[in-house]
Amino acid sequence: MSSGPGALSAPAHNPDDRKTPRDGTFSSLKVRNYRLFFTGAIVSNTGTWMARITQDWLVLSLTGSAAAVGITTALQFLPMLLLGLYGGVIADRYPKRNLLMISQGALGLCGLALAVLTLSGHVQVWHVYLIALLLGLVTVVDNPARQSFYSELVGPAQVRNAVSLNSANFQSARLVGPAVAGALIASVGSGYAFLVNGLSFLAPLASLMLMRTAELHQVERAPRGKGQLREGLRYVAGRPELIWPIALVGFVGTFGFNFPIWLTAFSDDVFHAGAGTYGFLNTLMAVGSLIGALLAARRGTSRLRLLVGGAVAFGVLEIAAAFSPSFWLFALLLVPIGMFGLTVNVTANSSVQLATDPVMRGRVMSLYMMVFVGGTPVGAPLLGWITDTYGARAGFATGGAVSLAAAVVIGLVLARVGGLRLKVEMHGRHPHVRFVPRERLATAA
Repeated sequence: MSSGPGALSAPAHNPDDRKTPRDGTFSSLKVRNYRLFFTGAIVSNTGTWMARITQDWLVLSLTGSAAAVGITTALQFLPMLLLGLYGGVIADRYPKRNLLMISQGALGLCGLALAVLTLSGHVQVWHVYLIALLLGLVTVVDNPARQSFYSELVGPAQVRNAVSLNSANFQSARLVGPAVAGALIASVGSGYAFLVNGLSFLAPLASLMLMRTAELHQVERAPRGKGQLREGLRYVAGRPELIWPIALVGFVGTFGFNFPIWLTAFSDDVFHAGAGTYGFLNTLMAVGSLIGALLAARRGTSRLRLLVGGAVAFGVLEIAAAFSPSFWLFALLLVPIGMFGLTVNVTANSSVQLATDPVMRGRVMSLYMMVFVGGTPVGAPLLGWITDTYGARAGFATGGAVSLAAAVVIGLVLARVGGLRLKVEMHGRHPHVRFVPRERLATAA
């Protein structure tokens, strides 16, 4: 049930909401196929986080440049920006379980290739750039296939819970991966962290093979045909409940989620620490993100008001962290930054999925992922240059300011679409700001 009128308080449309009771935070884990998927993902996500931390630190060690870290991140997400919508067409057209088996195997091979190069002592920064680009090409298909596979695993009534638990899974791995990666880098070198990552993809491959295909929820697949890409774009363009959440996560993802650049720069240039501190800062962000994911799993609805409020808090906290005078204040602020960043991602993801027809879900989610992570090739080099030129604090504050501005503007747009207006009331000495229906405001006047 909505607690207030208008677009900002209304949940995303879901025809199953009124007839499906809330079964608890971990309700999706009652489904065998989802349990398998979840278990395999824990292993591969831990390896992925190890590889991310190790890759960033390796590039910084090879080049001494935060901008180079930004270039690596940009290359990994450039294919999503250029080809992401085509990945959605493929995800809508072919069985998603089969696509995921191919993509997960390819991701594992990329990890093993980087391990061989690093362990042999021949790794150069262009090798890292090339493998980052190959990883990006694989995720063009992997991301929309995986995002839209949840509805086949658990059915439409549990999609929101499954998305939230998957985010909790990813962030739980983030608690372990950076710490293990930091220990491996310090003790035996970067190559073994890459090796563990490559081997970790055996777990999701096994989970996909063990699934009972008869228990998957069948969804309509799009037949081969011309104009499917344009059809997906027209579908989103005509629905404000899709286009504005996607636009907001686009700004937040492009400018606010450049943590590999900022945390390496703060660890190295501001606090003059090593890889262990970098891993520790990532772990603190993961704690906050895990809290955000578990809270999202408990919610019964995905209100757009929560999306906008989370994005505002995310931007404000990033600006505050950028100018933190001490290491421990900076570190502690990373926990709520992770929590609100995850809230924005999960709320937007689940609301977009539930507002989309199943036959269009792959294309819509590919657009979602394209703007969320595909904007990184634009944002990462730009924020990396600002960080190198003006310092880590200026780079971090810029990302927070853009995220905050986007949240305020899109929040006002959604309020207008929902027939709301901003009203400010004084409660004693403190102003109280809220959205009210225009007709209520007119009556009160």
